[in-house]
Amino acid sequence: MLRLFSAMRMKQLVFLSLILLLSCKPETNPGIKVEIVKNESGYQLTRNGEPFYIKGAVAWNKFDLIRLYGGNAVRTSTRGNRLELADSLGLTCMVNLPVRAERDGMDYNDSLAVKEQFEKVIGMVEKYKGLECVLFWSLGNELDWIPPGVPNNKKVWTHLNNLAIKIHEIDPDHPVMTTIGSVHKEVMDDFIKGAPEIDLLGFNEYGNILELADRIREFGWTKPYVFTEWGPSGFWQVPLTSWDAPIEETSSMKAELYKLRYEEAILADHEMCLGSFVFLWNQHQERTHTWFGMFDKDWNETEAVGVMQYEWTGEWPDNSAPGLDSIFIDDHTAYGSIILKAGSSHTGSVYTSDPDGDTLFFSWEILSEGTKFPYGGRGEEKPPVVPGLIEDSTKQFIQFKAPESEGAYRLFVYIYDGHNHFATANIPFYTVE
Repeated sequence: MLRLFSAMRMKQLVFLSLILLLSCKPETNPGIKVEIVKNESGYQLTRNGEPFYIKGAVAWNKFDLIRLYGGNAVRTSTRGNRLELADSLGLTCMVNLPVRAERDGMDYNDSLAVKEQFEKVIGMVEKYKGLECVLFWSLGNELDWIPPGVPNNKKVWTHLNNLAIKIHEIDPDHPVMTTIGSVHKEVMDDFIKGAPEIDLLGFNEYGNILELADRIREFGWTKPYVFTEWGPSGFWQVPLTSWDAPIEETSSMKAELYKLRYEEAILADHEMCLGSFVFLWNQHQERTHTWFGMFDKDWNETEAVGVMQYEWTGEWPDNSAPGLDSIFIDDHTAYGSIILKAGSSHTGSVYTSDPDGDTLFFSWEILSEGTKFPYGGRGEEKPPVVPGLIEDSTKQFIQFKAPESEGAYRLFVYIYDGHNHFATANIPFYTVE
């Protein structure tokens, strides 16, 4: 009886030991194999051997809407549970890895700092490489962008090359890339020579996007690429007022440009372009709170969202955002460098329509012009509203008084259709005492 008990006890111990061993087994799931294939017509991306064209957005929220509207990819970071969320939705990810830029204080002449960063990045690849959502590993963002007058440190590209070599060793199933913010010959020459192990490049392009395909070929780039940011014209690319305030395109102008640029720059380069990540699937403060965001803070959608649904699926939304034709102060557009006398009375008017015949609701506000513009809008805050100037801010045509304090301002209008869509525009003006 004792021997029978001992045998049974032994079997139980062995069984428990096996359970413990299995529970401690490291992650071995290799994820989904992603490859860049070169054929007679150029480059093609594949996942598990199937052709894959990137229909993506730069985002950190509302991944479900990307999926709902026909997108298949998101450019995002490892913060929170973003990768796991994308994985659960069947989206793929261009995974931003924290390779710091010189503009943020990283010193690539400091061997200890470089070593620590190398180990941190490789650790993250080891941690996440088993997720099915992983599409690319992206090393930093716009590492070429440095303060004016500072010489390029070629050790940046050496560091990227060393990271790419190691990532290829530990994760041969996912290509390695980085992003470039300014396509100049010197930058491209240094990058091509310094980081030959990088598999593809990402380009952040806005107003000059139609020129990119020719420029990168001219500068010697022969590998594939992705548009990792693109959208409206940047505030550095548009006309300025006489006091140097950039004139923002209306939401309808932006929608037209999203469509034009997607079709004539992204889809048009069949040879080298693997797809794109539209900017920005969120609300964002950078120069203004409406410049780059495709949504407002309450997730109302601009026309640009509908454009991307059409480009991704071939079908327009059942209900579309309002269109905005023009905005005026008195009879002047934004291109007139409007200067107003403090306390003087004026009219604001906007001309708009809705493709579905929806009733439209209006909201106006006057903001001070921003004064601090950090890189990428980091920490930038929406300027304060100047209260008490607009007689009735809910009308299509308004009466308002110019602020009493001399300075630069913007008159904003927002038009809602009651179906989670909106249009917006603003017009800069300057008040003198």
